[in-house]
Amino acid sequence: MNNVIETMLSKYSPKNNADRENAIKEIIQEIALSGLSKGGFFEKAAFYGGTCLRIFHGLNRFSEDLDFALLHADPSFRLDDYLPFLKNEFSSYGIDLDVEKKTKGEGAEIQSAFLKGNTLMLMMSFFPKSEEAQKVVSNQKIRIKLEIDIDNPEGGRSRFEYRLFPTPCEIRVFDEETLFAGKIHAILCRDYKTHVKGRDYYDYLFYIGKGTKINLAYLENKLHHSNSLIKANEKLTIEKTKELLKDRFLSVDYESAKVDVLNFIDDKRSVEFWKKELFLSTLEGLEGI
Repeated sequence: MNNVIETMLSKYSPKNNADRENAIKEIIQEIALSGLSKGGFFEKAAFYGGTCLRIFHGLNRFSEDLDFALLHADPSFRLDDYLPFLKNEFSSYGIDLDVEKKTKGEGAEIQSAFLKGNTLMLMMSFFPKSEEAQKVVSNQKIRIKLEIDIDNPEGGRSRFEYRLFPTPCEIRVFDEETLFAGKIHAILCRDYKTHVKGRDYYDYLFYIGKGTKINLAYLENKLHHSNSLIKANEKLTIEKTKELLKDRFLSVDYESAKVDVLNFIDDKRSVEFWKKELFLSTLEGLEGI
């Protein structure tokens, strides 16, 4: 096994194959960030979403995907230009992964790619001494989605953060206030077609626990951009934000939200008291910047 991978694995104590798979995914995520950094990706884009929150801000839940947004909207941006850097980075660590661009319609605001590998092969590479790892179904796949919003509105604030593993690199990330604004936008505007995305609500409580303020200018631009919930040219206030969240919290199916998040957290008891009263109680302390 590559020494760098071995060092990265040393922080994990997996108890079962689900834990092993999550460890593999997280290491793949960090190697992907390193590859993108080497390709100059973060000159134009910033990292956001649950995985960003986990890696750079200490979120205590697993997150599957890699989410990015351009600093400035650019319809000519091509994610394809950066995929070779990902392939080269994985190859340099002896990791056999396919990097595939997902084709979307002309003018799509989101560009996507998938990092895919055979779960059994990756288990044997990362955990060669584990008898349980050898029992993985041979055709099972590990998949990590990479997405970038190429039409991201203005108002987001970002900075460079540095990682030492798998190799020293700099990664541009949105600050906590901007990430919180993006999460509130998701809570307010996401269409729950089949089930509630409980991860949104878990992350919301994480921000509340840290006392994070909301980047109101960015949230306002996001709402205008998606033509959602506020009138054209309306200025978003913290009072209006609380009002919108209150309406959402009163309508959520919290049992569905719990089911969604359980596979991503270790402490299942942390969602035991999820109900409208809990979330409504958070509104009074919300602050904007």
